[in-house]
Amino acid sequence: MKKRQLLEAIPKYIFLSLLAALVIFPIFYVVVSSLKNTASILASSSFFPKTFSWDNYVRAWNLSNFKVYTWNSIYMCATIVLGTIVTSITSGYVFSRGRFMGKKPLLALITFSMFISAGSLFLYPQLNIAKALNLNNSLWGVIIIYIFGINVTNLYLAKGFIDGIPKEIDEAARVDGCSFFRIFWSIIFPLTKPLIATVGLLAFMNSWNDYLLPMVFTLGNPDKQPLVVGIVSMKSSGESVTSWDLMMAGTVMAVIPMLVVFISLNKYFVSGLTSGAVKG
Repeated sequence: MKKRQLLEAIPKYIFLSLLAALVIFPIFYVVVSSLKNTASILASSSFFPKTFSWDNYVRAWNLSNFKVYTWNSIYMCATIVLGTIVTSITSGYVFSRGRFMGKKPLLALITFSMFISAGSLFLYPQLNIAKALNLNNSLWGVIIIYIFGINVTNLYLAKGFIDGIPKEIDEAARVDGCSFFRIFWSIIFPLTKPLIATVGLLAFMNSWNDYLLPMVFTLGNPDKQPLVVGIVSMKSSGESVTSWDLMMAGTVMAVIPMLVVFISLNKYFVSGLTSGAVKG
């Protein structure tokens, strides 16, 4: 029986190994290329560098304004994560526990928006609104769009997670005199730690990796560019036109924070994701 199970498992392990190699190889290639010089990246037939150029990271950090880019990314993402956690969990609680006229049609309308993919067509009206608020040359325009734009995935994760919390808790708190939002703040919100980790991680990944929206909002103010936009802009800026070694080093530095956050929150992320999917 054990031999039979082993033979049945071999194709699965081979498939998973190939899939893992397919996912890991681009990251490995970028890391290896970040230790080469530009000539080796473009012309060398050897996959591994003959000499390891560790100073690529120092040059990228000191010469390419990466200090400013990194701070802009941290500032933007931290604000977006905190704001998204508050708005997503609050809206999930309202749709889960609230009783108001038009609740089901409104939820259906929000759900319907998942099937509308306008892509870059949203940029023009978003930019016009930000311009009217004098936020078109600032990362605050990006932050406000992320926080107050409806993320249907986060909404359903929050609603599904809160649906799984027994309503008897609410009833007991209501008997003690708690209001609707006092129940949320004092009882429901502290119980949503896995959900907070899940929503926070999703918001961090989306905002940290986003290129188009921050690029559009910082075209007239390069000092406000986040890290991803700054790395791509190196292809067409001054002496860094052919500095693929600096771009690769910058890409590695941009990936590391995301990996650290994901590894740190992975346990809570999986827990919140599965819990939110039970009744969502």
